[in-house]
Formats: sequence, C-alpha cells, structure tokens
Amino acid sequence: MKDRFRFQKHNIVFACFFTVLTAAVLLYVFVIPRAYRAAGEAPDRTFDFEASAPSATPGASGGAVPTPSAGPLPSGDAASDPEAPFEGKFTDGKVLSGEDYYSDANINVRISVYREYDTDIYVAEVYVRTAEYFRTAFARNTFGRNLVDETSDIARNNGAVLAVNGDYYGARNKGFVIRNGVLYRSSSGGRDCLAVMEDGSFRIVAEKASSAGELLKEGAWQAFSFGPGLLRDGDILVNEYSEVDVHLTSNPRTAVAMIEPLHYLFLVSDGRTEESAGLTLYQLAEFLLSLGARDAYNLDGGGSSTMYFMGEVVNRPTTHGTTISERRISDIVYVG
Repeated sequence: MKDRFRFQKHNIVFACFFTVLTAAVLLYVFVIPRAYRAAGEAPDRTFDFEASAPSATPGASGGAVPTPSAGPLPSGDAASDPEAPFEGKFTDGKVLSGEDYYSDANINVRISVYREYDTDIYVAEVYVRTAEYFRTAFARNTFGRNLVDETSDIARNNGAVLAVNGDYYGARNKGFVIRNGVLYRSSSGGRDCLAVMEDGSFRIVAEKASSAGELLKEGAWQAFSFGPGLLRDGDILVNEYSEVDVHLTSNPRTAVAMIEPLHYLFLVSDGRTEESAGLTLYQLAEFLLSLGARDAYNLDGGGSSTMYFMGEVVNRPTTHGTTISERRISDIVYVG
C-alpha cells in the first residue's frame, strides 16, 4: 500500500512538473515578446535623389473606390532625364490627395478595385522617386518574436500613406530578413526570397542557392521570406496546383509586383466570405501579369491580408474564420 501511494505521488509530481514545463515552453514560443539584435550592420546606401517630400499627415479617405475593368495599368510618362523616368507623376512639393490617390514630391499612389474570379481585388499602383520610399516597419518598431500589432496601427505609427501586411517573419525562426538596408536574419528557410534592390529592381532567388549577406553586399534594400515567387521576367512561376504550406484552397492574398524599377503594384484580395471566394496562387500570378507586372512575389495571406491607405483599411480582412477584422502581425510593407 505504501509503495502504491509513493508511486501515485511520484506520478502526480511528474505530471505537475511536465504541465508546468509545457506551459512555460508554449508561453516562450508563442506568447512572451522577445526582441532580437540585427545580424549585421547597415551598409551605406546611395539613392538617386535626396528625400524632399514635405511633412504631412495623410487624411482619412472615405466613400467608394472606383471599379475599373481589368487591364494593363498606365505606365509612367517618359522623361528626358534618365534618372527621373516618372517625373510627371510627382508634384513640385505640394501634396495632392483624394479618396483613391495621393501624390507628393517623391511618391504617387492610386488605388483601384477589380472584381475577378468572384473576388474583390484591391490594387495600389505605386511610383516612387527612389527605392528609399519602398519601406518596411516592424510591430512596435522592434525585430523579435511574438511582437505583433495590426497593419493599420503599424502604418499609422510610421506615417505610411499606403501599407500592406508583410511576410510575418516572426512566425518562423528561419528565412532571410533584410529591412530598410539592415540584415536582421541570415538563416535560410528553404523558401523563395524577394530582394528589393537599391536601384528599385526585384530579384527573386531561392534561399538555398543564395546568401543574405551576399544579397546585402549586392545592394538589397529589403528581403522577404514567404513566397513563392509568382512572376519572373514576365513568366509565371507557379501552376494551378501550387500552394504555400498553410493554404490548400483559394484564399485572401497579399502580393507585391514590379512593372519596372520604381513602378510597383501592391495587391490584396479578399476571401473566405460569401462575397469573395479568394484567389489561388496561379490566379494571383495570372492577374498581376494582366496588369503589366514583370516580377511578382506572394506575401503572407489569409487572415493577415490587409491594405491600408490614407488612414483607412481599404479591404475586408478576415480573421478567425470569416470574422471581418485585422490580424495582429509582425511587419508591414509601406510607402510614405
């Protein structure tokens, strides 16, 4: 009897210890915020133009956004100065804005909404004077794990005119992370990486076949690790059966694409609702190609997919099934 009592007592103590240990591990991995140091120093960057945009707080937009038919978006006006290919898109220091457009001395943004594949698709056509204005920001302005906030809050805290959710780097321990010219994580996650170079061009590479340090030396301004790559030099890189690890059907999507250096598309699609079915990766790639994109990359989607413009969330993000609300994420891509 005494031996049985000792055995039961031992089991109870062991079970309590195991429960406490498991809870501690789960809290450490999924709950407790932790800040990390950058993996390297930021090299000097040389952009073609000095920052010259006047300081201004974007006003909130409202009302319906026009819904044009799908088709190629207009390209930038040709300019005699090769260093200013989109000169006609920028102002001479004034800020011009409305419910679906914004322009100042360094950036130009116009929002369009499309209805394709039984889905609402939101596209921001973006011109920037230099790649310096293709920016990123972390939740709480800190690189780390379990540091999250809503896309709109991160955008407001950083004075963004336009923002979309990023690659949710904090949900993974591996994958290249270069943000605003600083290398934060160099370990390979075995995914496609998008490097936005200091000349404004896109470079989609396999992490296993490349090095974050080398990309940084070669001029990477941003590097994302989610993928997959959707377009390269006008060729579709995915097929009807391609998917990311966590999605197996049509879903809300977020993507960034390049028409030419310094001329981009930021795209977010709704999904998981009766109003919007969502997109497959192939549909996403096909649609971006129809708008004139040459290179394109898939960012974190699903409940994370959010577009913010001039103080407002433009789309209808779905979190926790079909609930219309923003998911708290670790990073954004923005201009402003």
